[in-house]
Amino acid sequence: MTRSSATIETEFASRYLQQLCKHFAHKIPVEFSKTAGRMEFEGNTCLLEADQKALTISIQAADADINRRLQDVIVRHLDRFAFRDRPEVRWKAG
Repeated sequence: MTRSSATIETEFASRYLQQLCKHFAHKIPVEFSKTAGRMEFEGNTCLLEADQKALTISIQAADADINRRLQDVIVRHLDRFAFRDRPEVRWKAG
């Protein structure tokens, strides 16, 4: 099991959390509120937390390759939803 996380400073954290969760809910199991979300990618989990200043994304994946692929998928979708804001995403292990 590998883990990674990123904290993205943005005043639109709740909006982005909800957009990501609604988008993926058409394909995978998703649960979310305005401040927390959980997405299940075939046994791999992405947790999201939003507050007034930031969106925190945490990934728990079976291996490093899957973790990197999920990071890429999440960032590509976030970039689409946040094209005006262009938040910077820096992943860290653990």
